[in-house]
Amino acid sequence: QVQLVESGGGLVQPGGSLRLSCAASGSIFSIYVMGWYRQAPGKQRELVAAATVGGSTNYADSVKGRFTISRDNAKNTVYLQLNSPKPEDTAVYYCYAHDYGGDYWGQGTQVTVSS
Repeated sequence: QVQLVESGGGLVQPGGSLRLSCAASGSIFSIYVMGWYRQAPGKQRELVAAATVGGSTNYADSVKGRFTISRDNAKNTVYLQLNSPKPEDTAVYYCYAHDYGGDYWGQGTQVTVSS
């Protein structure tokens, strides 16, 4: 199975920047999709961004133009660049991956946007 480990979370000021990383390891055959979800207190988990192995991407409307997802297939790693984050972006961010074996989730990393 696949294991996902996130890093890069922390405190960031509005208008600042932050980059999250997620590295996959384990029995990797073909990770078709890697991406990021987030969950704020009192809200359901939502998709932030996703990328396929072929390079197509999808973003939540709320982060379009501010966040960028990228993927390094050779390193089995996905990144999320958070530019100009807003307080409402505060949440636990979860890495996820999908392959033919199923869905996999990271442990989550806290992102707090505050001045």
